[in-house]
Amino acid sequence: MKHLLSTQDLTRDQAVRLLDIAEDMAEVSNREVKKLPTLRGKTVVNLFFEDSTRTRVSFELAAKRLSADVITFSAKGSSVSKGESLKDTAQTLAAMGADAIVVRHGASGAAQVLAERGWTNAAIINAGDGTHEHPTQALLDAYTMRKRIHDGVAVTIVGDILHSRVARSNVWLLASLGARVHLVAPATLIPIGVEAWPSTVGYDFDVAIDFKPDVIMMLRIQSERMNHAYFPNEREYARQWGLDDERVARLPVATMVMHPGPMNRGLEISSVAADSYRSTVLEQVASGVSVRMAVLYELLTGSLA
Repeated sequence: MKHLLSTQDLTRDQAVRLLDIAEDMAEVSNREVKKLPTLRGKTVVNLFFEDSTRTRVSFELAAKRLSADVITFSAKGSSVSKGESLKDTAQTLAAMGADAIVVRHGASGAAQVLAERGWTNAAIINAGDGTHEHPTQALLDAYTMRKRIHDGVAVTIVGDILHSRVARSNVWLLASLGARVHLVAPATLIPIGVEAWPSTVGYDFDVAIDFKPDVIMMLRIQSERMNHAYFPNEREYARQWGLDDERVARLPVATMVMHPGPMNRGLEISSVAADSYRSTVLEQVASGVSVRMAVLYELLTGSLA
């Protein structure tokens, strides 16, 4: 396997192998010298057409811990802002000797186009494409769950499913790993065709909590992708679909509260929920470095097959 574009492309064995390697990579963070020589001589390019903090920094740190040379390329202030196409950008990076290109783009399918058009021989890693997928986020979420919970975990994903690449990647990966996934959202934020996903769908958050899920994953309301009124107002959304103080108090003691970030406190999640002992938000960030180290290692050493 040369690229990582979607969690649907991963077999269960491949996903488990990546999570196993991530566990080994996590040990590097506990060393005095937090580096491995594994990718010395390799060049990893972070190609970000959308703003990002967690994902970009996480990939940069992961590559550096594997001793790769890292180039972070932001569309703002670059030739892209002057009208350079994705093809020209990719070919320019290929000419510079990029071995892997981590790409985040506002258009769904951009990473796949980059991988399939032959513009570069580099390994392509999808760091989020439009409303399509974000496979390494799903892998780090699965890794975070795996450290705490047994197989067959029940995961409830709540919020803006329609615009969430995180939700799509998580549904397919978690189902492949044996989890039971339930989606909860206003009807207006449920995608067309969701019945084909390996998940169940509900519209009442309180009913979902009554089923005592092992994990509740809250999703950010992506206002920047909304051109219409998908719900009456923010107060109404928070009242019906937000993880407020009362709802978090009803959760079983062992239930994990997850959020891919950045959080809209007071909208999809209260500060009490975000900062509670159940919250794994910061743990997810730490897991991201280990998981992305595993992905870079596997793709650039040719062992993910």
